[in-house]
Amino acid sequence: MKKIYFITGSQDLYGDDTLRQAERNGKEIASFLSEKLNEKVCIEGMPIVRNRDEAENCIITANSDKACIGVILWMHTFSPAKMWIKALQTLNKPLLHLHTQFNEKLPYDNIDMDFMNLNQSAHGDREFGFICTRLGIKREVVVGYYKNKAVIDQISRFVDVSLAIAFSKSLRVGMFGNNMRDVAVTDGDRVESEIQYGWNVNYYGIGDLCDLISEVSDEEIDQKMKEYTQKYEMDTDHVEAVREQAKYEVALEKFMQKENISAITDTFEDLHGLRQLPGLAAQNLMSKGIGFGPEGDYKTSALSAVLFEMAKYRDGATGFTEDYTYDLTDGEEMELASHMLEVSPVFSKNTPKIQVHPLGIGGKSDPARLVFDGISGEGVAVCMVDMGNRFRLICADITLIDQPKPMPKLPVARLMWKLKPDFKTGAAAWIYAGGAHHAVVSTALTSEDIRLFAKLTNTELVMIDEKTDLNMFEKNLELLEIISGKR
Repeated sequence: MKKIYFITGSQDLYGDDTLRQAERNGKEIASFLSEKLNEKVCIEGMPIVRNRDEAENCIITANSDKACIGVILWMHTFSPAKMWIKALQTLNKPLLHLHTQFNEKLPYDNIDMDFMNLNQSAHGDREFGFICTRLGIKREVVVGYYKNKAVIDQISRFVDVSLAIAFSKSLRVGMFGNNMRDVAVTDGDRVESEIQYGWNVNYYGIGDLCDLISEVSDEEIDQKMKEYTQKYEMDTDHVEAVREQAKYEVALEKFMQKENISAITDTFEDLHGLRQLPGLAAQNLMSKGIGFGPEGDYKTSALSAVLFEMAKYRDGATGFTEDYTYDLTDGEEMELASHMLEVSPVFSKNTPKIQVHPLGIGGKSDPARLVFDGISGEGVAVCMVDMGNRFRLICADITLIDQPKPMPKLPVARLMWKLKPDFKTGAAAWIYAGGAHHAVVSTALTSEDIRLFAKLTNTELVMIDEKTDLNMFEKNLELLEIISGKR
């Protein structure tokens, strides 16, 4: 199981009795939090840290422990912050600074200096906070009594994001074909992606997949078809087209297992050797957390896998979709998001239907795909763009809505939503920010999750929400350009 190190800071000044009590208190807090979060992670209480060497050794242990995905630090007493400098400079795991106390209430009737000396987080955490700020350490600060639900919820969010970051650092993305020709926003610096996020992104010829497809047995196809009929409604007589998709998925699973890949891209410009564009196959893989990006969009593929991992313990849906078209009725504007084939069935309002229809692009046989109407609820749309000298995350709050009317002649999966704070502001802000037409949509995650992920990965973040004012938004974008050195 993954774990978070809980580190309690102090110093030798207080004497053995106080230090032993401080260590017991720290481990009790760690045990309590571990019990609350045991579905996700183990919170491991570490020996108390009293000096520079112990601080450095504790962080080195955290860095080298592959099971450790982050650290929580708490200054129970006063811990002189110069002793933390080298340790913090060494730290390569996400950091949460917990500003709490072992006691919830002051013992007014019998408080004395012994109590004061033992319970000095109001003192020690400020000292520690200063050195983190001085060093430019990106961290999450959580304030409040550690047993309060709000505090536990914030720590739980940190755990979710830390799990996603750990997953991100080992993520491998396979690109079948390259970026769609002449398309800009889906492209990016793959080397920089690996440096900053750990995404190892590599190109594979479509022939590598075709070789595996040719080896798939009828028995393997039958097994995959059984999975399809258990999960979805078969709404077509073109069973052979569905079996073709089953064959693709079996081959893709084998390829990904062999190459340790958790996210893929394809492009309709490179389908040599395939009879269909992967549709149902890609959709079913996405429902299991495999990242996907069409037209060679590796950033969306990787991001969808990472955010799916972040949302693993949440209710709601997370997956790729594309901005497609609008209803521009004045005052009632809404967006229709979809794709040619590949929208994850996690967004389906009802049981998805397997259908086969012509596809007016790619020049291949009619592909099988899942067709459904989307869910409703509050959510976020998130995209990543390469700004040349840094990556930018754009996160917009949206409200997913029920489809107002049937769309009997649109044989694809679809989602509909309204932008915030209103259509004109939300759409203009997205465009001013350079937002892509591909995004990861989630009803499980919130803008707070994306904010924390951006902070802990040192990624520029642009937010669009109910408070967005377009004039101020543009000024903030200009300021980001100045800070980044592009102006």
